[in-house]
Amino acid sequence: MFAGHVGAGLALASVERRVNAGAFVGAALLLDLVLWPLVLLGWETVSVPQDFAASHQLHFVFPYSHGLFAALAWSALAAALAWLGLRRLTSAARSRAALAVAAAVFSHWLLDALVHRPQLPLAGAGSPAVGLGLWDRMELALWIEAAIAVGGLGWFVAGSGWARRRAVALVALGLLVLAFTVVGMTLAPPPPSAQALALSSWLTLIVVTALVWWAGRAGR
Repeated sequence: MFAGHVGAGLALASVERRVNAGAFVGAALLLDLVLWPLVLLGWETVSVPQDFAASHQLHFVFPYSHGLFAALAWSALAAALAWLGLRRLTSAARSRAALAVAAAVFSHWLLDALVHRPQLPLAGAGSPAVGLGLWDRMELALWIEAAIAVGGLGWFVAGSGWARRRAVALVALGLLVLAFTVVGMTLAPPPPSAQALALSSWLTLIVVTALVWWAGRAGR
Protein backbone atom coordinates (compact mmCIF):
# COMPACT_ATOMS: atom_id res chain seq x y z
CA MET A 1 0.00 0.00 0.00
CA PHE A 2 1.35 3.38 -1.04
CA ALA A 3 -1.46 5.71 -2.10
CA GLY A 4 -3.51 4.70 0.93
CA HIS A 5 -0.72 5.74 3.29
CA VAL A 6 -0.45 9.12 1.56
CA GLY A 7 -4.22 9.57 1.82
CA ALA A 8 -4.19 8.71 5.52
CA GLY A 9 -1.35 11.17 6.12
CA LEU A 10 -3.21 13.96 4.33
CA ALA A 11 -6.40 13.25 6.25
CA LEU A 12 -4.50 13.52 9.55
CA ALA A 13 -2.75 16.69 8.33
CA SER A 14 -6.12 18.43 8.60
CA VAL A 15 -5.98 17.99 12.39
CA GLU A 16 -3.38 20.78 12.70
CA ARG A 17 -3.05 22.81 9.52
CA ARG A 18 -0.31 25.05 10.89
CA VAL A 19 2.03 22.08 10.53
CA ASN A 20 3.27 21.30 7.03
CA ALA A 21 1.29 18.46 5.44
CA GLY A 22 4.56 16.87 4.37
CA ALA A 23 5.28 16.05 8.01
CA PHE A 24 2.12 13.96 8.25
CA VAL A 25 2.66 12.25 4.90
CA GLY A 26 6.23 11.46 5.93
CA ALA A 27 4.91 10.09 9.22
CA ALA A 28 2.39 7.90 7.39
CA LEU A 29 5.21 6.54 5.22
CA LEU A 30 7.73 6.27 8.07
CA LEU A 31 7.65 2.50 8.50
CA ASP A 32 8.56 2.06 4.83
CA LEU A 33 11.15 4.84 5.07
CA VAL A 34 12.74 2.69 7.80
CA LEU A 35 12.17 -0.62 6.00
CA TRP A 36 14.10 0.00 2.80
CA PRO A 37 17.40 1.12 4.36
CA LEU A 38 17.19 -1.91 6.65
CA VAL A 39 16.75 -4.11 3.58
CA LEU A 40 19.82 -2.49 1.99
CA LEU A 41 21.75 -3.17 5.20
CA GLY A 42 20.56 -6.78 5.29
CA TRP A 43 18.77 -6.38 8.64
CA GLU A 44 15.37 -7.01 7.08
CA THR A 45 14.57 -8.92 3.90
CA VAL A 46 12.23 -8.88 0.94
CA SER A 47 11.92 -11.73 -1.55
CA VAL A 48 9.87 -12.53 -4.65
CA PRO A 49 7.66 -15.62 -4.14
CA GLN A 50 6.90 -18.05 -6.93
CA ASP A 51 3.31 -16.82 -7.24
CA PHE A 52 4.32 -13.18 -7.79
CA ALA A 53 3.00 -13.06 -11.37
CA ALA A 54 -0.46 -13.94 -10.09
CA SER A 55 -0.46 -12.21 -6.70
CA HIS A 56 1.99 -9.29 -7.07
CA GLN A 57 2.78 -9.78 -3.40
CA LEU A 58 6.30 -9.78 -2.03
CA HIS A 59 7.41 -11.68 1.04
CA PHE A 60 8.87 -9.61 3.88
CA VAL A 61 10.73 -10.32 7.07
CA PHE A 62 10.56 -6.91 8.75
CA PRO A 63 10.24 -7.04 12.55
CA TYR A 64 12.17 -3.81 13.15
CA SER A 65 10.08 -1.63 10.85
CA HIS A 66 6.70 -3.37 10.70
CA GLY A 67 6.36 -5.36 13.90
CA LEU A 68 3.51 -4.20 16.13
CA PHE A 69 5.80 -3.27 19.02
CA ALA A 70 8.20 -1.62 16.59
CA ALA A 71 5.37 0.40 15.01
CA LEU A 72 4.27 1.59 18.45
CA ALA A 73 7.84 2.59 19.25
CA TRP A 74 8.25 4.48 15.95
CA SER A 75 4.91 6.20 16.60
CA ALA A 76 6.03 7.32 20.06
CA LEU A 77 9.38 8.53 18.73
CA ALA A 78 7.72 10.51 15.95
CA ALA A 79 5.30 12.08 18.44
CA ALA A 80 8.16 13.09 20.71
CA LEU A 81 10.08 14.66 17.83
CA ALA A 82 6.98 16.53 16.71
CA TRP A 83 6.43 17.83 20.24
CA LEU A 84 10.02 19.02 20.48
CA GLY A 85 10.03 20.57 17.02
CA LEU A 86 6.78 22.52 17.28
CA ARG A 87 7.59 24.96 20.08
CA ARG A 88 6.05 27.79 18.07
CA LEU A 89 2.59 26.30 18.71
CA THR A 90 0.60 26.50 21.91
CA SER A 91 0.79 23.54 24.27
CA ALA A 92 -2.63 22.30 23.18
CA ALA A 93 -1.76 22.59 19.49
CA ARG A 94 1.59 20.86 20.04
CA SER A 95 -0.13 17.98 21.79
CA ARG A 96 -2.75 17.73 19.06
CA ALA A 97 -0.12 17.74 16.32
CA ALA A 98 2.09 15.21 18.12
CA LEU A 99 -0.85 12.83 18.59
CA ALA A 100 -1.81 13.23 14.92
CA VAL A 101 1.75 12.44 13.86
CA ALA A 102 1.74 9.33 16.05
CA ALA A 103 -1.61 8.31 14.55
CA ALA A 104 -0.20 8.80 11.05
CA VAL A 105 2.74 6.53 11.81
CA PHE A 106 0.56 3.83 13.34
CA SER A 107 -1.99 4.08 10.54
CA HIS A 108 0.70 2.56 8.33
CA TRP A 109 0.76 -0.61 10.43
CA LEU A 110 -3.03 -0.83 10.53
CA LEU A 111 -3.39 -0.47 6.76
CA ASP A 112 -0.60 -2.96 6.10
CA ALA A 113 -2.21 -5.42 8.50
CA LEU A 114 -5.36 -5.11 6.41
CA VAL A 115 -3.77 -6.00 3.07
CA HIS A 116 -0.72 -8.18 3.81
CA ARG A 117 -0.88 -11.89 4.34
CA PRO A 118 0.14 -12.84 7.92
CA GLN A 119 3.63 -11.34 7.82
CA LEU A 120 3.52 -8.51 10.38
CA PRO A 121 5.03 -9.85 13.62
CA LEU A 122 3.62 -8.79 16.94
CA ALA A 123 7.11 -8.48 18.41
CA GLY A 124 10.44 -9.71 17.04
CA ALA A 125 11.23 -12.22 14.33
CA GLY A 126 9.62 -15.56 15.09
CA SER A 127 6.75 -14.07 17.08
CA PRO A 128 3.15 -14.60 15.94
CA ALA A 129 2.37 -12.62 12.79
CA VAL A 130 -0.84 -11.01 11.62
CA GLY A 131 -2.32 -9.90 8.32
CA LEU A 132 -5.83 -10.13 6.90
CA GLY A 133 -4.58 -10.79 3.36
CA LEU A 134 -6.92 -8.45 1.52
CA TRP A 135 -4.44 -8.40 -1.37
CA ASP A 136 -5.64 -11.93 -2.13
CA ARG A 137 -8.74 -10.09 -3.38
CA MET A 138 -6.75 -7.49 -5.27
CA GLU A 139 -9.59 -5.69 -7.01
CA LEU A 140 -11.40 -5.08 -3.72
CA ALA A 141 -8.15 -4.07 -2.03
CA LEU A 142 -7.38 -1.50 -4.71
CA TRP A 143 -10.89 -0.03 -4.54
CA ILE A 144 -10.52 0.37 -0.77
CA GLU A 145 -7.08 1.91 -1.16
CA ALA A 146 -8.37 4.31 -3.82
CA ALA A 147 -11.18 5.35 -1.48
CA ILE A 148 -8.69 6.07 1.32
CA ALA A 149 -6.33 7.92 -1.00
CA VAL A 150 -8.97 10.04 -2.73
CA GLY A 151 -10.93 10.60 0.46
CA GLY A 152 -7.89 11.79 2.41
CA LEU A 153 -6.73 13.97 -0.45
CA GLY A 154 -10.16 15.51 -0.93
CA TRP A 155 -10.64 16.08 2.80
CA PHE A 156 -7.33 17.88 3.09
CA VAL A 157 -7.65 20.02 -0.03
CA ALA A 158 -11.23 21.05 0.77
CA GLY A 159 -10.14 22.80 3.97
CA SER A 160 -6.62 23.81 3.04
CA GLY A 161 -7.24 27.30 1.74
CA TRP A 162 -4.38 26.76 -0.71
CA ALA A 163 -4.10 28.69 -3.95
CA ARG A 164 -5.78 26.84 -6.81
CA ARG A 165 -2.58 25.91 -8.62
CA ARG A 166 -1.04 24.46 -5.46
CA ALA A 167 -4.16 22.45 -4.70
CA VAL A 168 -4.25 21.18 -8.29
CA ALA A 169 -0.59 20.20 -8.05
CA LEU A 170 -1.26 18.21 -4.86
CA VAL A 171 -4.27 16.50 -6.41
CA ALA A 172 -2.19 15.62 -9.48
CA LEU A 173 0.53 14.17 -7.26
CA GLY A 174 -2.01 12.15 -5.27
CA LEU A 175 -3.60 10.72 -8.41
CA LEU A 176 -0.16 9.92 -9.82
CA VAL A 177 0.72 8.02 -6.65
CA LEU A 178 -2.57 6.15 -6.91
CA ALA A 179 -1.91 5.23 -10.55
CA PHE A 180 1.61 4.12 -9.61
CA THR A 181 0.14 1.93 -6.87
CA VAL A 182 -2.43 0.29 -9.14
CA VAL A 183 0.15 -0.45 -11.84
CA GLY A 184 2.59 -1.79 -9.26
CA MET A 185 0.01 -4.18 -7.84
CA THR A 186 -1.35 -5.41 -11.17
CA LEU A 187 1.03 -5.04 -14.13
CA ALA A 188 4.55 -4.51 -12.82
CA PRO A 189 7.10 -7.27 -13.52
CA PRO A 190 9.11 -8.82 -10.69
CA PRO A 191 11.84 -6.50 -9.39
CA PRO A 192 15.33 -7.29 -10.68
CA SER A 193 16.73 -7.56 -7.16
CA ALA A 194 15.89 -6.76 -3.56
CA GLN A 195 18.53 -4.03 -3.55
CA ALA A 196 17.14 -2.36 -6.68
CA LEU A 197 13.62 -2.53 -5.26
CA ALA A 198 14.75 -1.12 -1.92
CA LEU A 199 16.65 1.79 -3.44
CA SER A 200 13.97 2.77 -5.95
CA SER A 201 11.19 2.46 -3.38
CA TRP A 202 13.09 4.48 -0.79
CA LEU A 203 13.84 7.27 -3.26
CA THR A 204 10.21 7.33 -4.39
CA LEU A 205 8.99 7.75 -0.82
CA ILE A 206 11.47 10.55 -0.20
CA VAL A 207 10.51 12.38 -3.40
CA VAL A 208 6.77 12.15 -2.70
CA THR A 209 7.22 13.37 0.88
CA ALA A 210 9.46 16.22 -0.31
CA LEU A 211 6.93 17.28 -2.96
CA VAL A 212 4.10 17.41 -0.44
CA TRP A 213 6.36 19.39 1.91
CA TRP A 214 7.20 21.83 -0.88
CA ALA A 215 3.53 22.24 -1.79
CA GLY A 216 2.75 22.90 1.87
CA ARG A 217 5.35 25.63 2.14
CA ALA A 218 4.40 27.19 -1.17
CA GLY A 219 0.73 27.05 -0.27
CA ARG A 220 1.06 29.21 2.82
